[in-house]
Amino acid sequence: MGDTSQALSLLAVDDDPLSLDLVRDALGQMGLRILTALSGAEARAELAASRPQIVLLDLMLPDINGLELLEEINQTAPGTDVILLTGHYTPESAVEAIRKGACDYLTKPVKIGALRARVKELVDDAQRRLDAARLETELLHANRFQGMVGRSPEMLELFALIRRVAPHFRVALVRGATGTGKELAAHALHALSPVAAGPFVIANCSAITETLFESEMFGHLKGSFTGAANDKKGLFEAAHGGTLFLDELGDLPFAMQSKLLRAIQQQEIKPVGATATKKISVRVVAATNRPLEEMMGAGTFREDLYYRLSMVEIHLPTLAERMEDFPFLVRHFVTQYAAEYGKTLAGVTPRAQALLARHTWPGNVRELENVIGSACMMADGELVDARDLPPSFQRGAGPLVLAEPVISEAPLELLSLEALSQRHARMVLEHFSGNKSKAAEVLGVTRSTLYRLLGEG
Repeated sequence: MGDTSQALSLLAVDDDPLSLDLVRDALGQMGLRILTALSGAEARAELAASRPQIVLLDLMLPDINGLELLEEINQTAPGTDVILLTGHYTPESAVEAIRKGACDYLTKPVKIGALRARVKELVDDAQRRLDAARLETELLHANRFQGMVGRSPEMLELFALIRRVAPHFRVALVRGATGTGKELAAHALHALSPVAAGPFVIANCSAITETLFESEMFGHLKGSFTGAANDKKGLFEAAHGGTLFLDELGDLPFAMQSKLLRAIQQQEIKPVGATATKKISVRVVAATNRPLEEMMGAGTFREDLYYRLSMVEIHLPTLAERMEDFPFLVRHFVTQYAAEYGKTLAGVTPRAQALLARHTWPGNVRELENVIGSACMMADGELVDARDLPPSFQRGAGPLVLAEPVISEAPLELLSLEALSQRHARMVLEHFSGNKSKAAEVLGVTRSTLYRLLGEG
């Protein structure tokens, strides 16, 4: 199985010591660390201490029902694969077990060959997840660019454009919907420019009132107006030798736009109360989510300012236009906030992935960051689970409720476990309109296992 599988462990929970001996004998040669527990209390202690990847769980324990313990495991360690074992099989309990998160349901006496085969599948799945997580981490590092993350064609094109433009631009216009990362793009232009060692100053145009515009942008002298108790350096002067980022440019009142244009074109400012101008050397990046062409047509945005700024124009895609980057962004934010909160988080569970995938993300990457950041704060295990996502986000996405199985042909009590599993898998697949990736996520199995359940593999 390879060296990595040595790190994997399996916990067998059964009140019959002979059954535990059977598990040890059957699985002892598979390279797994075999742990055992005779009760729910012992199982809880072992789960907390060892965090096994696989649990074989007897349905009837002396101190707790196996289904209750299954729910606890899903709450505290949602990435764990659980196989329920019972000597009293009913189709109803099998369906309930699968719904509550079990990956399989086997009847006693368990056939050794079948148990080994199923555990090997889970070990192989766990190994693939570990390999995928390592690869994802490597890809994440490989696809980071100046604080941005992406490998989609849209983002690779954006990164290439920033690299080409950054050494030469004097002014640039960054456009994109709210939350797409316009400030990050501005930072990247600055960081790759010849003035990277200089200041990067942010001016929020929507927050500057018309009466204070000149003072905020160009500074003022002491006594130049009521309340001017000291000389003040404006944002343009503060950015001298570096870059000034004009955020929310489209919100700047029309009367201020000509003054801004002159400062950009002439590279000089005149502080309020001064009689002489000051020369400055400032690169300017402006950003907006507003339709500037429509505003020019309506007479609310100056054409000369637009044409001056749009010498270099950079468009940022929405998250919906770059969904290829979605898993990398999720991993990026989980890693970021796990470090910030001092937690060990390896990723998100299939249930959380399903909820995240169903959301439309009108707030783009910023909304995703906020959701993942909040979920990481709430998470108390090694994975972010659906229950950790913000309640408002979950309401917006709609509850993840699977349709009740449609019973046709043979009644449940006459179905074999294989047929029952196949029926449940087809029900989940139908719920997600044939999307096998989402169905596999919700079932907690790989696509290959889903194909097998469906009788296609």
